[in-house]
Amino acid sequence: MSFFPKIAFQYEVEEYLTKVFRNNELISALGTQEAENKYQSLLSHLSHPPRFTTVRVNTHLASVKHTKKLLFEEIQKQFKGLCVPVLEHPKLQDILLIPVIGPRRDLKKHASEVIVGAQCGYAVLRGAHVYVPGIVSTSRFVKAGDLVSVYSDIEGKCKRGAKEFDGVKVFLGNGISEFSRSEIFSSSGPLKGLGIRMVEPVYLSPSFDNVLPSHLFLQNLPSVVVSHILNPQPGEKILDMCAAPGGKTTHLATLMHDQGEVIAMDKIANKVKKIKQNAELLQLNCIKAFCYDGTKALSVKKREDKQEGPPFLPESFDRILLDAPCSGMGQRPNMAYSSTLKEVTSYQPLQRKLFTVAVQLLKPGGVLVYSTCTITLSENEEQVAWALKTFPCLQLHPQEPHIGGEGMKGAGLSLDQLKLLQRFDPSAVTLQGMDITSLQNSREDDLISLANKDCIGFFIAKFIK
Repeated sequence: MSFFPKIAFQYEVEEYLTKVFRNNELISALGTQEAENKYQSLLSHLSHPPRFTTVRVNTHLASVKHTKKLLFEEIQKQFKGLCVPVLEHPKLQDILLIPVIGPRRDLKKHASEVIVGAQCGYAVLRGAHVYVPGIVSTSRFVKAGDLVSVYSDIEGKCKRGAKEFDGVKVFLGNGISEFSRSEIFSSSGPLKGLGIRMVEPVYLSPSFDNVLPSHLFLQNLPSVVVSHILNPQPGEKILDMCAAPGGKTTHLATLMHDQGEVIAMDKIANKVKKIKQNAELLQLNCIKAFCYDGTKALSVKKREDKQEGPPFLPESFDRILLDAPCSGMGQRPNMAYSSTLKEVTSYQPLQRKLFTVAVQLLKPGGVLVYSTCTITLSENEEQVAWALKTFPCLQLHPQEPHIGGEGMKGAGLSLDQLKLLQRFDPSAVTLQGMDITSLQNSREDDLISLANKDCIGFFIAKFIK
């Protein structure tokens, strides 16, 4: 049952998506009603958080068993003794899964309100506390120590510092304010640090603020699958073309036992800094991060012998990960998607430029994995059809592990080709909550199966050159 409203799109984007999910191939295969039901279910799922929190263990520094024990103790402490299990995944042996309890429908709402921005609100729904920069407004007389109800301004219409807000807002739970209203909106400049400590969130997920920071990396399940599919080997030279913030980069380095070379690129300097910080925190030495535009990473002339960074000569890499910039429509939770149709459709040509460079940088026999965190055909299956037509040297290859569903119809790919793709579609399961009783009555196998499906929207294709 839906707790939040379905995700809202701008009119043109909604029209565009409706055509995507009612395309002729899909209607022929499923029927009009079934296709429509799946699409509406997807829209409902996107506005709710996944039912599991996924963390990847840094196996370079610690064992999964040891980290699991430490994490279980931490969660018991956070949840005041509530016994929520920490699950190991049989096919992804470096991740731990924590079921999310909620939505909790019986929470009392308080007169004192705090309004937070949409992005802050989504983080709260996945276990975060509220930090001061995320606070948009508070009730008039909020003081430090007050119990407040926290709401998300999903449409971004609340004015900063407002004393009340009657627009569209979504209840996120209750917390204790660390500051007074006057301190939060001080004229001497914005404060930093923890603003509201969430004590009764609508969705009960553990907070990972400074929790085992060198042992754990918070990462969505399909994002972990990608690195396993690329399957880097010790001693190889790997390229992560659009690497920030470094979750997949550090995972690749870990899978290689920190032996070989992982080149990470991103064109935004602050993001490259974050990759380097994550590599240092996780004590991985084989990562070299560069601020560089991936579309220009192919060198047309001879390189200096000692040149480490981009651009690179053709056929320089054993394996390449292109986790491409995308429209991001698979991210959850998201209740109001603000991008225009022009922005949504701008990604396909950029992805093709990056892909073209990747093919040229890959050695013969090398592996190229393409992935996105979105749900459109144009950025996913259509890109595969284009790649196979444009680059005869590429073959679509089976993926291991294969945890998601097959590709979506509508891009003219054969049934055999669709089976080689992975599309993680949260609408594959019924949208429902989880309480502690239903959790304790569930079999572990059923919980793992649910975690595989009720994740973010994601797409993966694997090619061999």
